[in-house]
Amino acid sequence: MGLLFNSWSDLGRVLVLGVLGYISLVLLLRVSGNRTLSKLNAFDFIVTVALGSTFGSFILNKEISLVEGVTGFIVLIGMQHVVSWLTIRSTTIKRIVKSEPSLLYYNQEYLVDSMKRSRIVKSEIEQSVRNQGYATLENVEAVVLETDGSLSIISKSEKEKKKLDIVGLKV
Repeated sequence: MGLLFNSWSDLGRVLVLGVLGYISLVLLLRVSGNRTLSKLNAFDFIVTVALGSTFGSFILNKEISLVEGVTGFIVLIGMQHVVSWLTIRSTTIKRIVKSEPSLLYYNQEYLVDSMKRSRIVKSEIEQSVRNQGYATLENVEAVVLETDGSLSIISKSEKEKKKLDIVGLKV
């Protein structure tokens, strides 16, 4: 019986903690601002995953109380604030926490060394180009792997409007 159903009190606990935990998390996220759930760098991603894991843990684990779960939320969101505050004020911390965008394709040429470092293959670049509505790379000036893991496509028509600035991109 325990495999499919334990008890009504266990279900009630999950229901109550789920609702109260959800409300707590939404309130904390509203207070902490949009940055908490951004995917600007690896640390932001980790915080988002850890919040979900914490939420799931305290709902289902009978050993973790609501107050302990909410405290976990506060610690994670607080650490995210501390790290983002430090990255603004310290170039050393910024280099540790944040990656740089990488130029993967430029001026009709794949940048193979950059692709190897980024672990991106040609077919992934081509897929991203197609997802942006381009049938081929003929109209693409550059492809950049952004710090959040997304690929940005810069078209030649955009280049003609303004000079392409690749300063700050890891090549």
